[in-house]
This record gives sequence, C-alpha cells and structure tokens, in this order.
Amino acid sequence: MESIDFALRGEFISLDALLKASGLASSGGMAKQMIVSGTVSVDGSVEIRRSCKIRAGQTVECDGTTLQVCAASLN
Repeated sequence: MESIDFALRGEFISLDALLKASGLASSGGMAKQMIVSGTVSVDGSVEIRRSCKIRAGQTVECDGTTLQVCAASLN
C-alpha cells in the first residue's frame, strides 16, 4: 500500500479537491465518481460526501493509497 503525505495549506480541503490535488483523481468528475462509488474512506469509514471537509490529522484511503493529511509548515 502506498502512503502519501499531503500538506494542507488552509484549515480544510474538500474531499473531492483533495483527491484531485493529490493526483489520485485526474479530474473533479473522476473524484466525484470515486467518492459516490464508495471506494474512498476517511479515518476508516466510507465517505460518500464529496464536500466532506478534510482537516490536518485525518487519513484518507482510496484504491490502495493512503493519504496522511498534515498541516503545512509556516516557514
């Protein structure tokens, strides 16, 4: 299983935007399809809301890849 650290620049990012920004989805439409098909989980639970707010400290899993969301450094 691949693991990716994603540095969050703001307070949160929507789940569909996260999938696109991380490269797991090539477009917003593809991200939406992945989410509504039930293949994306947040902190171990399947998430079907594409506008779900993802914050630092949360873990998103999709297609064998784990995204660890962390706060961006202020440097």
